[in-house]
Amino acid sequence: MPAKLSRPFYSRLTLDVASELLGKVLVRRLGRRNLAGRIVETEAYVGPHDLACHASRGHTPRTSVMFGPPGYAYVYMIYGFYFCLNVVTEPKGYPAAVLIRAVEPIENVDLMSELRNNPERENNIASRSTSS
Repeated sequence: MPAKLSRPFYSRLTLDVASELLGKVLVRRLGRRNLAGRIVETEAYVGPHDLACHASRGHTPRTSVMFGPPGYAYVYMIYGFYFCLNVVTEPKGYPAAVLIRAVEPIENVDLMSELRNNPERENNIASRSTSS
């Protein structure tokens, strides 16, 4: 298994962290098994002036983790259905984070598929034919 990233990795400019997370492996330990995926898409949310950043409206109970130390996960639900994983970046007190937008499954893919909200969905929607 790849080495765990240290907290100082995240205590840097958000755009740098977002770029350098590409290609890294995200691992979730579930029981005695690892679910792992290579990070293939990220999105940076940089501070209170970034209107797409949840912290742009200030410090709230929901966004308090974004104002905390770097390296912590900020997870929230959208559309009442999907969970989004972000990792806090930059020094404590400055609200910024990187959204992990997509991973390429690489370990225990079948189990990952079973755990999805819709296991019947194709794993690779990009390969679907668009013709009727």
